[in-house]
Amino acid sequence: MESFPEQVSTEMLLLAFLYTFAAFAVILVILGLGLIDMGLVRRRNVLDTWAQKFTAAMIGGVGTLLGGYAIWQWSFNQAFGVPNPLWTAIKDWWIAGRLASTPAMHVDTTITPEADVLQVFLVFFVTFSMAAMALIHTGVVERAKAKPLYIMSFLIGLVLSPLVGYLCWGSVSPLTNRGVHDFDGVFPLYIFAGTWVLVMAWRVGPRLGTFTPHPSGAKPVPHNVGFVAAGVLLITFAAPFVALGSGYAVPGKGFFGISYTESGFGLVVMNVIAGLIGGGLMGAAIAYRRREPSWTFLGPIAGMVICGTLFDVGTPLSCLLVGALGPIVGVGTTALLRRLRIDEPKVLPLAFGPGVVGAILTGFIAWGTKTGGFPGLEGEYAVGHATITPWWQLVGVLTTMAVAGIPCLILCLIFERFGGLRVSEETEVIGLDAAHWGMTNFGDDLDPPIIAVPGDGATAYGAPQRAAAPN
Repeated sequence: MESFPEQVSTEMLLLAFLYTFAAFAVILVILGLGLIDMGLVRRRNVLDTWAQKFTAAMIGGVGTLLGGYAIWQWSFNQAFGVPNPLWTAIKDWWIAGRLASTPAMHVDTTITPEADVLQVFLVFFVTFSMAAMALIHTGVVERAKAKPLYIMSFLIGLVLSPLVGYLCWGSVSPLTNRGVHDFDGVFPLYIFAGTWVLVMAWRVGPRLGTFTPHPSGAKPVPHNVGFVAAGVLLITFAAPFVALGSGYAVPGKGFFGISYTESGFGLVVMNVIAGLIGGGLMGAAIAYRRREPSWTFLGPIAGMVICGTLFDVGTPLSCLLVGALGPIVGVGTTALLRRLRIDEPKVLPLAFGPGVVGAILTGFIAWGTKTGGFPGLEGEYAVGHATITPWWQLVGVLTTMAVAGIPCLILCLIFERFGGLRVSEETEVIGLDAAHWGMTNFGDDLDPPIIAVPGDGATAYGAPQRAAAPN
């Protein structure tokens, strides 16, 4: 078999290592989300929360591994004039495809340069789909049935999240070529997952005791808010590495955003920390003002998300100031959700609200900045042929919301008709750990005898007997 040593030069291997590190940094984000959930759910739901999040992430990942990445590569095949661009991308990049299964040294550089990097980027997309599902699960913890969530996970990983990436995230993506700008995956991750959560949380309903007292005394009580701090610190550590994976590192030429905007390694890292600190300071001020300590820990996340589209084209000062707006948007989103009686205190205030506001705000801050295209191409795919504008940012937001919201509503209605989206009331009162696994993460939450609980397809579960601790 012919070899192409330039595919495995030192430069190519270092680039592949950069993207590998970025891809697996996303796993730390998933771990951070799990710790945040662990701290905020009831004690008796901790085990099931981890099990559902872990499984949903894996199912979403395998969907992208099987073929979702090919949808993103479709845009490059279109730009380079490859015949049958979508079908060719699928044949090349599904899990058993030619380019996904061949060592880089044996891939012709005239057909696919930087094959190692593209293969690692497939993994980056897989972990992004895993993170999207971990985020969606966070929005419906303690009440969503596992089976509907897992079916949704597969469809999201296989088609829907990669479709948003195809449209909005990439230098030759259709909407990017008209002026839509993203950098840190705000459209395919935060806005997509936030829209899905908005629809699903509305359809699945609030947790027992959220807005009105429940006869059993059940209510959503945080288990240990300290875990939230640990989760946020993990996400904070991972954030700059994920951001650096969201662009093109071109040896001898520089670092560019994913839409080929001019940027730099150091600038992106400074912008990330400025956004985190801006959000953290404002979150702390809100926490002390409202006597809600969780904002101390969640503020940096809101600051990071609201700056996600700005990291490559902004400055540290602009990211510090915009990051400080993140928690303010989060508090406003929370107040609106309470008025609408939608029980979702994490994903929508931290990801959806700041993501949407930040994306549109970037259109004003970076108005006129050149974007889109790919080196060596001309005409509609020439580098910098498009410009960032507020209205195209709004088009990107609305398109993402449609791609997520419409399928989610259809799937929710189907599941409501055939088996339901939500666990039974009895199961929610008893706790999902005991109901689904016959055990809990905390041994003192489960005390024999075993009793039967109707619904959810199970036969017998352990029941807590401590009447004084219904939560």
